[in-house]
Order: sequence, then structure tokens, then C-alpha cells
Amino acid sequence: MKPIRETIHHLMNRHDFKERYEAMKRDILNDRHVQSFLRGHDVTDAMLNRHLGKLYEFVQQSKHCERCPSLEQCPNLLKGYTPHLIWQGKNIDVQYERCARKVQDDERKKQQSLIRSLFIPRDMLQASFDQLETDDLGRIEAIELANTFASTYEVGKRTKGLYLYGSFGVGKTYLLAAMANELAQRHIASFLVYVPEFVRSLKSSLQTDAFQDTIEYAKQVPVLMLDDLGAELMSSWWRDEVLGPILQYRMLEHLPTCFTSNFDLKRLTHHFAHSQRGEEEQVKAARIIERIIYLATPIEMKGKNRRIEM
Repeated sequence: MKPIRETIHHLMNRHDFKERYEAMKRDILNDRHVQSFLRGHDVTDAMLNRHLGKLYEFVQQSKHCERCPSLEQCPNLLKGYTPHLIWQGKNIDVQYERCARKVQDDERKKQQSLIRSLFIPRDMLQASFDQLETDDLGRIEAIELANTFASTYEVGKRTKGLYLYGSFGVGKTYLLAAMANELAQRHIASFLVYVPEFVRSLKSSLQTDAFQDTIEYAKQVPVLMLDDLGAELMSSWWRDEVLGPILQYRMLEHLPTCFTSNFDLKRLTHHFAHSQRGEEEQVKAARIIERIIYLATPIEMKGKNRRIEM
């Protein structure tokens, strides 16, 4: 779209300038929004002529808003912004404010920025409680507890997270993602992590700043969500140098942590007690489990495997 000044300059250089100028002026003054604005202010003809360019800009941009197809296709000078006439001293000016579509889009992006995730499928991050099926009785209690947590948790308030365990495909990860989205709508940040890939990525970044940055974020984020705990290859390093300190920090700071796992706590204890090297360390495993119990309420999710049906 050509700039407003260029359009007016083009009109002035035409041989029929006066006729076209008057026609443009009539169109501007016939605009109902312009008429409403002028009725509220003492505008002289000299002032009107001096600010005709601003009025022309307002009318053109307003017409674009009325015919707006979408935010992505917005033709306005400032994409996603709608014009308003304002009175400054004895001058008429155009002020731009976000349109309804822009406000909605900004809010959506702001909410998305509150959900940080690692190795979680993109479509999973669109999960919501409204889309959750409650046809299995074995899922209802978990869904209700998750919904209560996500809709009532307040940052700084001591609250337990959830330890969701059950068979493959019953919807544990989806439920975590729904919680993350609900929290984001309430402007609460969360960090949703797929544990097996998380462990592998941490090992590959051991000597970099990214390693410590990720650990610190996992410690301090308002709500941490560890998905598929127990599916990772267990090592003393992961248990004692990474997971243990993260959970210890969150326990001391009363920061809620949520988990999903295919293991109940007894089987998870066994998992953490045996490393790849064949080492058996029951005491260290028990410490991890104690922290999990302190941070989260265990709840079993039952039901059919929904992945098979997809």
C-alpha cells in the first residue's frame, strides 16, 4: 500500500487536482466516524484543511479494519492495529491501538511462552481438559485432581503435584499437557519434559552453559512436569547428580512437581536402585522416592490404550 503522503502528492500533481481534492474531502467528511469526532471539537476550515491527510489516513485504515480478512492478511500500516482520531491541543492526530484479533493473538503467544517443553510432540501441547474423554472410570479421579490443581494452584503457595502412573496409552502425557495449558491461561509458567530424551540431551551438553541453564530452570520453574519417569536408562549420575538435586531444591522451596510413569512407586524404587552397571543402591533409590512422595500425590490412571485406537 502506498504511503498517505505519496497518495496526496500524486493527487496534487494531476491537472484535475482541485476536483479530485474536493471529492476526497467530501468522502472524508461523510465518514460517520469523522463526523462524530468533528462534532465533539471546535474545528475550523483552516484546521480541517491542515489535517486532511490525517483524516484521510484514518478513513482508509478504518475501512481496512472493517473488511479485515484475518490478522495475517491485515493490510494496515501497522499490522494488527486499528486507528483512532485524537485531539492534541489544536491538532488532529491518529493513534493506533491493538485490534481485537491482535489482542487475542498476543494473549495466545504469551500463554504459549509460559509453557516450555523438551521433546514433547507439538500436537500434544494443544491439549485441554475440554477434550479429555471421561468414558473410563479409571481416569476420572486423575482428571479431576489434575483439573483442580491446574485451576487453583497459586505461585508461592505450598501445593502438592501429582504422580500419575499407569499402563501405556491411558493419557498420562496428555493430562500433563492439559494442565500446562490451563496453568498458562492463568499466567503460570511450567516446564514439561520427556525424561528419556531429557537425560540423553543433558549428557551431550555436560560441558556447556546450556546444561547448567537447563538444570537451574528445572529447579526454579513454578511447575515442573517430568513425563515418563522410569523409562530412561538409569545411571547413578542421573539419579544422584541431576534428578536428586532438582527434586531436593523444589522440595525445600515448596515448588510443585508433577510426574508420569508406567511404574508405581514400588517398581520405580526398584528402577532407581539398579544402575546399568549392575550396582544396587537401595538407600539412594529410597531418597528419590521420598522426595517424589513429598512433592506429589500418587494416583493411578487406568483404562484402554488409546494409542492403539488412533
